[in-house]
Amino acid sequence: MNPIYQILYFGMLAERRSRPEETIHHAARTPRVLYEHLNAIHHLGLEITSLRAAVNDEFVSWDHSLKDGDRVAFLPPMSGG
Repeated sequence: MNPIYQILYFGMLAERRSRPEETIHHAARTPRVLYEHLNAIHHLGLEITSLRAAVNDEFVSWDHSLKDGDRVAFLPPMSGG
């Protein structure tokens, strides 16, 4: 069975997904593969070069190894003051 990941979307990604979070089963083993899958099916529209990934509340590289039950957040550039 595929691992379960809790996905957290922030900023414009949450708007484009029409929800701030979801739980999915997927075979992805890195944030890169997971985001590419989500972008392909949900048309999130941002390239990973303009995003940060966090796993279990810590920023990680796009090639970080994921494990079952991880909480994976995708954070777009923020603006404001």
